[in-house]
Amino acid sequence: MALANHLKTKLTSLLARSLVARPARLAGHKPVASITFDDFPKNAWTLGGPVLAHHGVRGTYYTAGGFCGRTVDGAAFYDEGDLTSLAAAGHEIGCHGFAHQPTPSLTDDELAADATRNRQFLQPFLNGGAPVSYAFPFGRVSPRTKRFYASRFKSARGSHCGINIGRVDLAQLNVVSLETRCWNEKAIEADIQRVLHSHGWLILYTHDISDTPSRYGSTPAMLDWALGRVAAARIEVLPVHEALAVALGL
Repeated sequence: MALANHLKTKLTSLLARSLVARPARLAGHKPVASITFDDFPKNAWTLGGPVLAHHGVRGTYYTAGGFCGRTVDGAAFYDEGDLTSLAAAGHEIGCHGFAHQPTPSLTDDELAADATRNRQFLQPFLNGGAPVSYAFPFGRVSPRTKRFYASRFKSARGSHCGINIGRVDLAQLNVVSLETRCWNEKAIEADIQRVLHSHGWLILYTHDISDTPSRYGSTPAMLDWALGRVAAARIEVLPVHEALAVALGL
């Protein structure tokens, strides 16, 4: 049963990748980068925020409202004060679903209810507005859920490894991981150089920031190194919604 479910998940993912729900062509006028944090563990702000400030950049924090003020599996998540502070510092608050559930497991009605609940939760921290950037929880996406979110957000980000060059799908943007489970300095440097020379869009992502991170997180030193390499390439780092406008030449 476990193998069958794994194969089904892989097939669903492949089908979603083959479906282009929001085609676009990047303008290619200049390279741009973004740094993003999924789930929003508290230390992504308390330890990651100072690293971003040191480099003078702002990031995107994909926030799941259901994690607010909680400790889950030993990991402490953000609280309302953290949201207020990062918004005041100019960082972007993105949507990561309220309940942080794999989207293919939810019906369309459940997806709509979850998105509405997260939007309502985030509105006080967005001056009454709504988040415009979305990231699929666990990177899990199906053709159905891809279509669902394509019309609701300016961009949706998956967890498929790669940079964004030329023709892209704004409903499933590629990423370059900074997670300890797949940390590779040579590969990250190569991606930075590809973005620099192709005038593409580099979206870096991780989760927690700690001296003893989870396999899905990074150390402050890793985050500092990656942002330092982007800075050395003279690539501007912007929150996702701002980088999107630059990448499209708007």
